[in-house]
Amino acid sequence: MEKINFIEFVNIGSNYFFYFAVTKNYFKKLRPTLQSLSCDLNQNVNKAPPASKEVIIEELVIDLENPPSDPGLRPNIMENPPEKRDQVRRTYLLKGPCQPRNHNFPQTMDGDRKRRFIVSWFDDFKDWLEYSVEKADAYCLYCYLFSADRERKHTNFVSEGFSAWRKKARVREHVGNHDSDHNQCRIACENLMNQSQSIQSVFSRQSEKSKIEYRCRLNASIRCLRYLLIQGLPFRGNDESENSTNQGNFLELLKFIASNNEEIRNVVLGNAPENLKITSPDIQRDIINAAAFETTMAIILDMSDDLFSILVDECRDISVKEQMGVVIRYVDSFGCVIERFLGLVHVRDTSATSLLKGIKSLFSNYGLSITSLRGQGYDGASNMRGEFHGLKSLILKENSCAYYIHCFAHQLQLTLVAVPKKHLNVCSFFNTITRLCNVIGGSCKRRDMLREKQMEKVIVGISQGVIETGQELNQEMTLKRPGDTR
Repeated sequence: MEKINFIEFVNIGSNYFFYFAVTKNYFKKLRPTLQSLSCDLNQNVNKAPPASKEVIIEELVIDLENPPSDPGLRPNIMENPPEKRDQVRRTYLLKGPCQPRNHNFPQTMDGDRKRRFIVSWFDDFKDWLEYSVEKADAYCLYCYLFSADRERKHTNFVSEGFSAWRKKARVREHVGNHDSDHNQCRIACENLMNQSQSIQSVFSRQSEKSKIEYRCRLNASIRCLRYLLIQGLPFRGNDESENSTNQGNFLELLKFIASNNEEIRNVVLGNAPENLKITSPDIQRDIINAAAFETTMAIILDMSDDLFSILVDECRDISVKEQMGVVIRYVDSFGCVIERFLGLVHVRDTSATSLLKGIKSLFSNYGLSITSLRGQGYDGASNMRGEFHGLKSLILKENSCAYYIHCFAHQLQLTLVAVPKKHLNVCSFFNTITRLCNVIGGSCKRRDMLREKQMEKVIVGISQGVIETGQELNQEMTLKRPGDTR
């Protein structure tokens, strides 16, 4: 932010005395003449007033909920606000280095012949070595996080990457001895993650009892959130104040659990410290993100580094944002075909380039690679199946084994929509159903009349033995309006 000159904010008289006070000990004091004072007046009157200084609010460059995993695409750590940099560093240290072991590493000219990255280097330097799929270079996680902060300039392994695959000795040289720049960055990372060494932890030593209470409080919040996640219920309420009659599903469920368990009741909500209730929206989101990550990693582990296919589709959500859903399809260890939802990615537009960028970003978060793809299924839109610039073609350029198949569900939907338009009887049937729904659905009395007539027919049919009775038979149902998706 631009520094504001103090002289710009003082008036004419104080401006004169400011200069007078500074110079009286070094120069002979002179009596100001009328001409000099009028000159100063004219200069200050004609001078434009200082522009108002806008307050600049620095924002995070890196999204903490979905940080870019590929080291070649990450922005400089120093571009983030100073008070947020440690939070960004912790996020990357918890995430670990980007090591796509299943990637088909491309060959590049290195010396007199083509060479490629060696996967075993991930085992030799497993704590810090990273590989960028986009740049085809190796990077250092420790130096990326702390080298710029320590005013050390690492060209290789930080900004430009390392690609001399025949010179493994240079990787060891980068590590160096105990006082090297790399090891200083490593120590900084370890100190950052070692909370017991921080000043805050030293001055807030917790007793064993407080630790047990904290663990009980955390487990109660996790149990409530897991239940709401499984049931697909919202967490927040419109009014979560203490005087509210309904504080939302999460807080109300936590109250219910506490009312049936004395151990939990003694440590949660009103019996918990004001700054340690573990019920804030930020903590709820953290637990949800952790649950989503662990669930996805369980799916990746079940896939066990095998080949897989993807199913991709995009749509606009209720907040008018374009979301791309990605589903992976693979064969598990028992020989069963499994389809699992991998994640949602927000894309700025539906162009093939944006969709491919979103897929690569999602893959890099979980250590997947496009080179392991053996199939891709989308709808028939031009941005998906375009012969030259579609998503199918862009992926085939990188992996010729990822065969494209027009999604059977989309084919069936297109067929069902097209057939009624060509068949007179079917078209007449759906038109009749549509008109019937409009007539019956517009009045509660008409709905009741329809239910009564249907009930009379069911009773007659049962008495004559025409209709069978049993569980989930002859249930009362409502009319559904036919549409393009039914």
